[in-house]
Amino acid sequence: LLVSKDLGKHLLEVEDLLQKHGLLEADISAQTERVQALNAAALKFSELEGYQPCDPQIICNRVNHVQTCLEELGELAGKRRKELEDSRQLWTFFQEMEEAEAWIREKEKILAAKTCGRDLSSVLTLTNKHKSMLGELGNRRALLHQTMKRGEQILAKKRFSPGGIQEKMREVRLRWKKLEEVTGLHQQRLQEALNFFQFSAETDDLVAWLQDTYRIVSSDDFGHDDYSTQALLRKHRVVVEEVEKHRAAVLALRKQLALLAPEHRQGVDIQIRVVEVEQLYGEVAEVAVLRQQWLQDALAVYRMFSEVHACEVWVDEKEQWLEKMEVPEE
Repeated sequence: LLVSKDLGKHLLEVEDLLQKHGLLEADISAQTERVQALNAAALKFSELEGYQPCDPQIICNRVNHVQTCLEELGELAGKRRKELEDSRQLWTFFQEMEEAEAWIREKEKILAAKTCGRDLSSVLTLTNKHKSMLGELGNRRALLHQTMKRGEQILAKKRFSPGGIQEKMREVRLRWKKLEEVTGLHQQRLQEALNFFQFSAETDDLVAWLQDTYRIVSSDDFGHDDYSTQALLRKHRVVVEEVEKHRAAVLALRKQLALLAPEHRQGVDIQIRVVEVEQLYGEVAEVAVLRQQWLQDALAVYRMFSEVHACEVWVDEKEQWLEKMEVPEE
């Protein structure tokens, strides 16, 4: 049993052999106590004085032989345990490598099936999932590094043929490198999609603001007197300041578009969208200037009316005074 060359063909078989070997070691340990007791009893016969049933040298030789055999058995047991533990280390290495390959295949399928989302919300969801996967990738990388280190240790012991170990390590390293490249590429595509949808969302927000502002600046309400027109003019000046503040955002659209990935920035729809925003901003700015001029004109008219009214009142007062004036006779 102890000189057997059967070291198992997979991890479960090695574990089974180790369990059986443990039972054998326990049996040897039990027999060791028995042999030592028998040897001690036998040696007493070599120490008898007077009548001796057997030659003391024969007894000593026999005791020494049995003790030597027992020691050899112990050495064989230790050697076989070491071989079985080395075999377990080898098959544990292969199993961990197979698990790593299975994990890599699973992630490759996930990455192959993944899209980059259809809108900002879906891209953000996919980005969060990808971040979780990057965390898994980091943990698996650390485990794989430990397994590779154990593989190097097995090779250093030179107990097994290096061919299968080196080939397996090479295959897994290549697949891992490819997985990291695919992961990096998918992350880049997600970032490009995120940039595109954020750009689209910001553009939509800018269009909505310009449309609301256009409705405000194109209003035909110019007030009905000096006070109301002044209030409208103050509000309009605030709107004009906001329009001017948004000028930089509109001018930056072209630069932002140029930073997008080619597949996104070369789309006809997004290019048309940028042109529409620029045109809409130009209309808003132009109408805002006109409205400000119209409000100032209206204010001038209402102020003229106010001054005319004041003149009329003064003239009426003077007319009444002149009509009521009594010219003295002297």
